[in-house]
Amino acid sequence: MRNFLKNISPEDIRTLKIGAVAAAAIILFVLLFGWFENWAQIRKSLAQKKQMLKAVSSNDTKKQGILSIVPVFEMPLARQEQEFLLRDKFSEQLKKVGINSKPLQIISMSGSDIQPGYKLIYLKCSAEKCRFTQIADLLAGLKENPYMVGIEELKFQVDTKKPDEFELNLTVSSFAK
Repeated sequence: MRNFLKNISPEDIRTLKIGAVAAAAIILFVLLFGWFENWAQIRKSLAQKKQMLKAVSSNDTKKQGILSIVPVFEMPLARQEQEFLLRDKFSEQLKKVGINSKPLQIISMSGSDIQPGYKLIYLKCSAEKCRFTQIADLLAGLKENPYMVGIEELKFQVDTKKPDEFELNLTVSSFAK
């Protein structure tokens, strides 16, 4: 083998070096080309995923729409404070839709003040004259009342003499400490 290397001329050595560099360049090109091709696919996939996320992510108007659907709820306060806040907000909602009701009454409270946990407060509303659209608007707006937990009783009757007028009896509930 040493004799073979001694017999090689400088031009042959240069040719072998150029051949080795060319072979290394070809191998490197094949590997890098595959890597760049894979990288391009990954970039394309990433761009598609970003577009999907952009389409899914909501803008402010969508967020406001979602927030208007989801009811709000405040943590219960002491009984007297909660009664006042519930009565105040509910009477405000009645005025907003134009229902003139009798004075709102706290009709009962579940549990005693001795037992731990939250108690239920019931607020009764009675109105002798209202229209069906007013009732529907009131029911649609009740989710905006952060102090109300639910509707316990809803009863409305049609006045036989005036079919466009209704008598409304509505009881809502809330929690109190």
